[in-house]
Amino acid sequence: MLDSNKDALKLEAMKRIVAMIARGKNASDLFPAVVKNVACKNIEVKKLVYVYLVRYAEEQQDLALLSISTFQRGLKDPNQLIRASALRVLSSIRVTIIVPIMMLAIKEAASDMSPYVRKTAAHAIPKLYSLDPEQKDQLIEVIEKLLADKTTLVAGSVVMAFEEVCPERIDLIHKNYRKLCNLLIDVEEWGQVVIINMLTRYARTQFLNPNINDEDEEKEKQAEVSALAKRKPYVMDPDHRLLLRNTKPLLQSRNAAVVMAVAQLYFHLAPKAEVGVIAKALVRLLRKICQFISIILNNFLFRLLQGMFEPYLKSFYIRSTDPTQIKILKLEVLTNLANETNISTILREFQTYIKSMDKDFVAATIQAIGRCATNIGEVRDTCLNGLVQLLSNRDELVVAESVVVIKKLLQMQPEKHSDIIKHMAKLTDNIQVPMARASILWLIGEYCEHVPKIAPDVLRKMAKSFTNEEDIVKLQIINLAAKLYLTNSKQTKLLTQYVLNLAKYDQNYDIRDRARFIRQLIVPTEKSGALSKYAKKLFLALKPAPVLESPFKDRDHFQLGSLSHLLNAKAGGYQELPDWPESAPDPSVRNVEVKESVRAVGTVTYRDTGAPRAQQTEGSRGCSFPRAVFAPVFTQRLINEGHSVPDVSFQTIAPSSALKNYELLHRITGEGLSVEYCFSRQAFSPDANMVAVQMHFTNNATSDTKNLHIEDVKLQSGMRVKEFAEIELLPAGEATTAVMGVDFCDSTQAANFQLCTHTRKFFVSIQPPVGELMRPVFLTENEFKKEQSQLMGMNEISENLTLDAKCRNEHAIVQRVTTAANLSRVPCGSDKECRFAGKTVTSGSLVLATVATKDEGAAQLTVNCEKMVIGTMLVKDLLLALTQ
Repeated sequence: MLDSNKDALKLEAMKRIVAMIARGKNASDLFPAVVKNVACKNIEVKKLVYVYLVRYAEEQQDLALLSISTFQRGLKDPNQLIRASALRVLSSIRVTIIVPIMMLAIKEAASDMSPYVRKTAAHAIPKLYSLDPEQKDQLIEVIEKLLADKTTLVAGSVVMAFEEVCPERIDLIHKNYRKLCNLLIDVEEWGQVVIINMLTRYARTQFLNPNINDEDEEKEKQAEVSALAKRKPYVMDPDHRLLLRNTKPLLQSRNAAVVMAVAQLYFHLAPKAEVGVIAKALVRLLRKICQFISIILNNFLFRLLQGMFEPYLKSFYIRSTDPTQIKILKLEVLTNLANETNISTILREFQTYIKSMDKDFVAATIQAIGRCATNIGEVRDTCLNGLVQLLSNRDELVVAESVVVIKKLLQMQPEKHSDIIKHMAKLTDNIQVPMARASILWLIGEYCEHVPKIAPDVLRKMAKSFTNEEDIVKLQIINLAAKLYLTNSKQTKLLTQYVLNLAKYDQNYDIRDRARFIRQLIVPTEKSGALSKYAKKLFLALKPAPVLESPFKDRDHFQLGSLSHLLNAKAGGYQELPDWPESAPDPSVRNVEVKESVRAVGTVTYRDTGAPRAQQTEGSRGCSFPRAVFAPVFTQRLINEGHSVPDVSFQTIAPSSALKNYELLHRITGEGLSVEYCFSRQAFSPDANMVAVQMHFTNNATSDTKNLHIEDVKLQSGMRVKEFAEIELLPAGEATTAVMGVDFCDSTQAANFQLCTHTRKFFVSIQPPVGELMRPVFLTENEFKKEQSQLMGMNEISENLTLDAKCRNEHAIVQRVTTAANLSRVPCGSDKECRFAGKTVTSGSLVLATVATKDEGAAQLTVNCEKMVIGTMLVKDLLLALTQ
């Protein structure tokens, strides 16, 4: 089929081969037959051939080298998928002789018009670097170029290349830091993870510790420093806040890795008061994504504060369907969350777990009860009594684990629990688990003075079975004999000698050594007389009670979310998280000079008369250009001639009378108060990232309205509102206006709040059309074409349409587009095209629109936008505006 002259047969063959590869079968024997079809003219066949070659090029290097010229021609193919595939295959051939060819291909691809090809170039950089590290300097130049790319498709890939090749070149990130923060929400999910991890490390080197005030206050209290000597309050760097603000919405991501990356960023970078926002997101993952529960529990829940997860206590209750590993991890969480207020609830939950058929889980539950008793003294007796009741359980493993835990708890208050020790002594005949028998013997020996009548009898029984016991039990029998010899030698002297004689000939050398050692210490002879005097101090010394600790307590030295933290061992390639700097580095390194494209000129004013284009003039020059075309051209000319141009923005929309009003509150619902709002398209001076919303209040009631203000604002994650100043009095029959600012985060989600007067509260909401989330940007024709060429592929949306009968002239098209969206007109040398440009208010993402007219009302609408969602919504609104 591969040798056939028919493309259909070749295509079918390649589909079968790729399917074989997907199932894990080896198809390398077909390499010669496949590589011959790399020059096939059929695009579908060629794409599948490249997929195959990427998989086997490294294994079949000699044959792949024979087709180098074909791959090089593929780099010039009109189809972006073919260009990207050719580069991918070329970078997969691990032969140093073609390094110059690969370097040239990567450089050319880095300047490709297609973002997909530029993304592939970023992926090829680490491959070339691993093949020839001497190319590092040239590759850094390519990385620097790609870091400046404004396309979200490229961002994650180039950051990954940066981390692989030159993570020490932090200067490359300075000028792209703010752009990466703003692009982050639109980057594909795995790119988000890479960028977040990189920015976490960057922030730890460039910003001060936001919790430094807490540490300083503690030191000042301890040192009793006077108020005058206290450090000034720490003010968080705006760029530090930008990172936290732009990553917070990603806690709602459907991808668990993204949520975990944001969680570790907040844990390591955010003020303590703000870290709590990650708790709800992590609990959401626990409920939905079973395969990640172990990783989430291991990585996060043992490092976070108890109060953060206490409201979600029931989310950590164990289900019968949970695997044993997950059950044990949830037990650790419940134990860590236990406090005086919820311990009774947790202990009741533990009681149900003990009835489980999973023995490992039951043992872990008993250990958890012991840790709760250790940490919370008020329930120690309750836990101890409950564990004693388990000693009558039919399951030997349950009894054995209970004995081990009881032994540790009794060490804290042995004098109060002699009855329990007596009860445990009676179990030596029934319990066969070595660790449990050893624990009982240790308890009786350690506290033999509390049970003087029982201890010798226990030693007698143990001496009879000594030769059949496990090694750990034999050692405790020897210790018990030594302690009884020192405290009650009259009854136990002969028993002790018998046990030591048995141990003297035991097969285990540890037991033999222990017996000789103890005999010399406790049995006085002429040579060891001095030593025997100190035997009682040695064996019967008070021993500190053991601390029952979680096995996850020693992970603080690894970065949260890393493989090393999960394994609790340093993994290959692990890099320590940098410490906070003692003094803040220079923040000006992140100040990037942005070319001002929106300017006004000295005393020249621009007026919109509302007249048709042919009748509009600007200033005294008598130009027939409309304002949106003339202003940027004239401004740029003044700049080129060296004139001073102040930073004063101007609008390019239709007259203010054309702005659409929306009803916020009807006069009947508002009991006489009616409110309308519009998007004024004026800059909101308190915050440039907010959309200005002009509100018009009319009091139709017979009485005055007082104290008009906003309360109970409810926003989606990341959104912000700047309320208007309270209107103290709105007399009956009168109207007034106010302006508020809303940061919609480049989304059309509604801002919900209560509009309040001195007597009533009304629930209202403001939802913006997508066209109001933009501000105009002035571009020349060449600038427009350059920016458009970088926003092709997935960032371009085109639709054919038939223009409304009243919208078939240039003026009408401009009027309708600028009314539907806050965009500026871009000058164009063609009468058949109308171009518009703008940027989103919050993130500054570029938005370009083109209406190309044809004959008889036919037209094509094209929108190029870095944010694909914004672009899709804008196309729908513009289609509606132009066709109705």
